[in-house]
Amino acid sequence: MALARSRRSVLVVDAGELRNAPADGVHNYLGREGLNPLELVAIGREELAGYGGEVLQARVTDALAVGNGFEVTLENGDRVDARRLLVATGLRDELPAVEGLAERWGKDVIHCPYCHGYEHRDQAIGVLASNPMVMHQALMFRQLSDDVVVFQHTVPSLGDEALEQCAALGIRVVEGEVAGLEISVPQPRGGREVPPAGVAGVRLASGEVVPRQVVVVAPRFTARTEGLKGLGLEVVEQEVGGVVLGTSVKADPNGLTGTPGVWVAGNVASMSAQVMVSAGQGLMAGAQINFDLIQEDVRRAVAAAR
Repeated sequence: MALARSRRSVLVVDAGELRNAPADGVHNYLGREGLNPLELVAIGREELAGYGGEVLQARVTDALAVGNGFEVTLENGDRVDARRLLVATGLRDELPAVEGLAERWGKDVIHCPYCHGYEHRDQAIGVLASNPMVMHQALMFRQLSDDVVVFQHTVPSLGDEALEQCAALGIRVVEGEVAGLEISVPQPRGGREVPPAGVAGVRLASGEVVPRQVVVVAPRFTARTEGLKGLGLEVVEQEVGGVVLGTSVKADPNGLTGTPGVWVAGNVASMSAQVMVSAGQGLMAGAQINFDLIQEDVRRAVAAAR
């Protein structure tokens, strides 16, 4: 939007694989609270078109620096030339290998209390321990419900301090590896409306099922850089408390990468950025790109005048 409103030629290439497509609504976005993600995208595209920006439904398979710009190759073989690139490819949520998680992801299998927590307040919540950050999630979701269970799963020990905190807050700790989720599939009766399927419990390897309505997981957040190898972007591991949670493309605070002429915005550069933060990063990157182009235009004009 910033570039289109600055009368730049803007093309958005989008393969249509939206990270938050399974979610019912976007939250913490002022003025758009609860709006369906797909509707938000549709509104954004319409607004962009109003300023002359274009959206192309396609997949990028390669991108290379050529001369003073870039050549982007699409899956159908077409090529697009650009003076600057803004990468907003997001990240991929890699879930623990537990049966049922992927099926219910973004519905009642969630990871962020700010993205989904309020909608599951006061429900029976299970937190699956797949890395040492489990207590961070447990404490956050305990703010939203009195009924929280931590499943140790593949984490050998939570530690004495964590166990003391759980005991003080009434958080039950269940030992043993989790085998899968129990999913309820209601059957129609007498023409009445059938409630949607949902998580009914967490099944341990022992066969025991602990009733739960919501399961909280910690995915690995992997920056999506497929088709962009030719740009030479630097992908770095992201650590929190000494634990590697995922990867991102390295960039400065305005989104400029180590590859001249390439900026990043959103989850590809910041794994914790929600929709509103990602939008803000896109705005800042767009403004930086516009000024970078202005400086290049001025240099060309001065050289021509000389």
